[in-house]
Amino acid sequence: MSWRSTDAYDAYGDWDEEAVRVRPNPKANRPRTKDRPSHDDAEDGRVLTVDRGRFTVLVDEDGADERVVTASRARELGKQAIVTGDIVRLVGDTSGAEGSLARVVGLRDRSTLLRRSADDSDQFERVIVANADRLFIVAATMNPEPRPRLIDRTIVAALDAGIEPALILTKTDLKPADELRALVDPLGIRVFESTLERPPRDILVPELLGHVSVLVGHSGVGKSTLVNALVPDAGRETGHVNEVTGRGRHTSSSSFALRVREGDASGWIIDTPGVRSFGLGHVDPASIVAGFPDLVGTVAECPRGCTHRADAPDCELDAALREGILGAASRARVESLRRLLDSARGSERG
Repeated sequence: MSWRSTDAYDAYGDWDEEAVRVRPNPKANRPRTKDRPSHDDAEDGRVLTVDRGRFTVLVDEDGADERVVTASRARELGKQAIVTGDIVRLVGDTSGAEGSLARVVGLRDRSTLLRRSADDSDQFERVIVANADRLFIVAATMNPEPRPRLIDRTIVAALDAGIEPALILTKTDLKPADELRALVDPLGIRVFESTLERPPRDILVPELLGHVSVLVGHSGVGKSTLVNALVPDAGRETGHVNEVTGRGRHTSSSSFALRVREGDASGWIIDTPGVRSFGLGHVDPASIVAGFPDLVGTVAECPRGCTHRADAPDCELDAALREGILGAASRARVESLRRLLDSARGSERG
């Protein structure tokens, strides 16, 4: 017997799949596009700090409607890093009213990026701050003991980023700064001295005006104390040095940009958490050499693949010193260059 002759077929024989009305899925039927909103109405703002996925942003800087806005990251930015000092584009509620939340939808081009890696073997870079043009390395002459290698490595990071480095030596009332001055003098790096009772506010403030400066230093060197002297209403928490370990306690957990004012002029200073290491796995040695313009011409004559370090065979630096092409004053510069090259590829701690 054919199945077509069954009662079941007779009961449902008039049904047709074209007669069934299926509700369309609006999401499935919506054409996919890679086009992103233009956000023509976005406002620019400066990132003052980043805390657990929330960005504190200054909008309409120095304008009549200057205000501080809290923002979150738009999904379209993906995992792109947003750091203190970034100039970002904001949409949504940018009123700055209590409880309001804007969205960061884009970043303006950065002029500089200060970066470090977890260690020297790690090529993945961590961005510390953006758009700084000066870096002040803060070190104590004692308590905690200075770490010349960390100073060197921070200088390398500054040179790699195209940022002008300088050195602020604190606690010089406890121990003279002669040794650390001698360390950086051949590099042409400026040195400022500070004591607990007399921080050099009158000297440093003019150096900060018109610039975005970042402070980097080991925990316990007095960085937050210095910031409070430069920006009296900053209110940065200060810590102490452990008498047993000689290490300072972290008092800052995130970078924070603070405005420095003097009359009608202003600048920015970015206080960063204390560091105990500075990985340089991302640094190209060529960027270190570029920080020595008086030696660049000599280095250009080196054999291909020359490391320019003390053990490099046929390095033109040695030949130029030997033949008197580079004078006696350049010898200290060559030694400093090689020290930085060694530091960039040596032990991270020290």
